[in-house]
Amino acid sequence: MAPRVRREPPPFVQIADHFRQRIVDGELAPDAKLPSIAAISEEWGVATATAAKGIKQLQAEGYVRSSTQGTFVDLGARQTTGADRVRMLRVGGSGLRAGERVEIIGAEVVPAPSDVAGVLGLAEGAPVVRRRRRYEDEGGVVALSTSWLPGELAGDAPELIAAEPLPRMTFGLVEERTGRRTVRRRDVVSLEPVGREDAALLGVEPGVAVLMMANCYWDQDGSVTEYAIDLLGPGRHLSAEYDVS
Repeated sequence: MAPRVRREPPPFVQIADHFRQRIVDGELAPDAKLPSIAAISEEWGVATATAAKGIKQLQAEGYVRSSTQGTFVDLGARQTTGADRVRMLRVGGSGLRAGERVEIIGAEVVPAPSDVAGVLGLAEGAPVVRRRRRYEDEGGVVALSTSWLPGELAGDAPELIAAEPLPRMTFGLVEERTGRRTVRRRDVVSLEPVGREDAALLGVEPGVAVLMMANCYWDQDGSVTEYAIDLLGPGRHLSAEYDVS
């Protein structure tokens, strides 16, 4: 196939990308006011309609709210994905959004269930690390997250089995101690009923269907370093942005 010239995204997409990145990286905190449409238009050298279209794109994605007083950062019910957390960790040193907190529910080495063993490439019953935590913000529960990692990593990073928050999250700690850097991720999203224990932690009734995202992370050598399952809190939603060629 002959090579193709990549064209720059439209100006309104570039504007949206610019402010989205600043929000994700924590440079623009919740409730921070964005420049006016007129100011963006002048700074970027585009028509006011183009600047307004960029801001409307951010509104549609759940990053800002606009009123007669201006445009403000407002993540609202938007879910922070694992990919967002990896990027925030590497740029700002933390995988948590401003105003977000994490509670560690449990951290231990357990025998691998068959489904987990299959994903991690281990024998059923092999030792694996299981970490469970609940993310919350001013709007309530963001997600109930369970991470499964090869048991050998507990030797390299014993903090993984301590019921305390990790200063650099699992991604950063594993990379720091082993050099295994997360380079690829796969997400599978489904609607699943929750059991009694998870329901209590999410603040919903048992049996209620919630969004579940199963994530698989690979290192630079193609080996799985983590298998994570996130159950989203009530009222949360997922969104993603892609370049379309």
